[in-house]
Amino acid sequence: MVHETEAQSGSGYLLAIVLLVLQVASIGAVVWLLPSLTVIPVIFVALLIFACWFGFYLVQPNQGKVLQLFGKYSGTDRNSGLRWANPLYTKRSVSLRVRNFESSRLKVNDANGNPIEIAAVVVWRVVDTAEAIFEVDDYENYVTIQSEAALRNLATSYPYEHDEEDERLSLRSDANAIALKLKSEVQDRLQKAGVDVLEARLSHLAYAPEIAQAMLQRQQANAVLSARRIIVRGAVGMVSDALEQLKEQDVVELDAERKAAMVSNLLIVLCGDQQAKPVINTGSLYS
Repeated sequence: MVHETEAQSGSGYLLAIVLLVLQVASIGAVVWLLPSLTVIPVIFVALLIFACWFGFYLVQPNQGKVLQLFGKYSGTDRNSGLRWANPLYTKRSVSLRVRNFESSRLKVNDANGNPIEIAAVVVWRVVDTAEAIFEVDDYENYVTIQSEAALRNLATSYPYEHDEEDERLSLRSDANAIALKLKSEVQDRLQKAGVDVLEARLSHLAYAPEIAQAMLQRQQANAVLSARRIIVRGAVGMVSDALEQLKEQDVVELDAERKAAMVSNLLIVLCGDQQAKPVINTGSLYS
């Protein structure tokens, strides 16, 4: 693999002044010696100085210039400003800035086989310009394809939502853990391209339209069932406390049948969907 090295280059500001002085002096010498044959080497020197002007280039902040000499990698210049290097170098700019990539909405099946729609945002930047240029054909397109491939693999490895008995991570409930998994998988795929993944997070997650309504009803049913369990658990505790206090304070003596009737009435009141309507019983439990 080709790794980034520092290019041999220099500041262009002082050299620009030196070349300007030499260029003016060489042109003046050509004009002065024009009638004689001694002007030929002076013309050659003037042309050589003129060629040196093609060695100047600008490097923007957070940018690198990859230098090549006849196809051979010669280094990367990250020093911003006006720079100068061998005029025969070819120079290619590579941005080192932080960039965002948002994938398209992918339709895949989760670990349970349910069709879902998923998308992600990947924050990345180039950290090795040589790997980005020479190890892959087009590093920006490589980031796009590999990020979506990692997202597909992640979606098929975890369920959209886990059941109470399922201890696996889920795409919906464990967002932070899933984001770390996605970042790790994307980084593994982009390592060879000299790219560092700063963050990767799901930006869209939903059931596919064809099963969205059915899954919504299932989620509502699970929510109702969970709420009922909490209500019943609380009601049983309240009934138990009521019977215990009646016994401790000796308010009333209840046999097994009356306790059963009292428990039934209290559970109906506490667990019912509607407000209880009291009924006055003027008789007794046995008549």
